[in-house]
Amino acid sequence: MINSGNWRDLKEVALREGVSRKAFTGEGATLATNYFTPGHTPMPHSHMHEQIALILEGEAEFHVGDEVVKLSEGGFVVIPPHVEHYLQVVGEKNVVNMDVFTPKRPEYVED
Repeated sequence: MINSGNWRDLKEVALREGVSRKAFTGEGATLATNYFTPGHTPMPHSHMHEQIALILEGEAEFHVGDEVVKLSEGGFVVIPPHVEHYLQVVGEKNVVNMDVFTPKRPEYVED
């Protein structure tokens, strides 16, 4: 059976002040869109997943380990598993980024 839908129909979940997310998880990977407002509090973290982050709107700095990569619309970065990282908005425009995680992140599934 094919699993399909429309991204616009997915529930946007507030994670904390200035950060929200929509996500879909398949059998082996998770696709998520994150929405960040200027002034949000960055949250350094790491996880067992490889993460590919693509900026859809705005400008951001990705802090990945000891490196910082400034990305604008269309820019992407690959974050290896178990490496501490976080995103920080640059400027006054909201940032929308899309992430692909592998293996999948079942905790992103909404009931």
